[in-house]
Amino acid sequence: MKDVVQRNNNERVWMHLSRTYTVLERAREMELAPLGISSIQFEVLHFVKAAKTPATPAQLARWLHRQPHTVSGLLGRMEAQGLLRRTKDLERRNQVRLTLTRKGELALKRGWDAIMATDATSCLSKKEVDVLNESSDKLYTKGIQLIREMQPYPYATVRD
Repeated sequence: MKDVVQRNNNERVWMHLSRTYTVLERAREMELAPLGISSIQFEVLHFVKAAKTPATPAQLARWLHRQPHTVSGLLGRMEAQGLLRRTKDLERRNQVRLTLTRKGELALKRGWDAIMATDATSCLSKKEVDVLNESSDKLYTKGIQLIREMQPYPYATVRD
């Protein structure tokens, strides 16, 4: 009986996480829509800006946990929107580097100025936010471990 209760609790956590992600992601999409970007595009802009060295599509694919061809299509759309630029690396000609355009910089700044992330967590105490961050980190790491156990997946790297 104890195993059944634990399994039901684990399934309940899974359902809560899934529903919470869906609702918060939808709120973020609605918040970013007037800026002309999606939440995944915001993540790309953030990654390119935060990278210590000029970012590459391969690094971005690993960070986003997406296949390279998926990221390539996303970057193509973002480049067409004028949000970023892809340029060949002068030293390693087979490598592409990503840089933000002025429009991309502005979209990133406006995305950071939006309040949804802060507002969504305003119902939590500082301690609850700390516990949630710690728990999320543990779940993320465990998820990467499970993916690696199920199949070799080069894009499942733990990001900082």
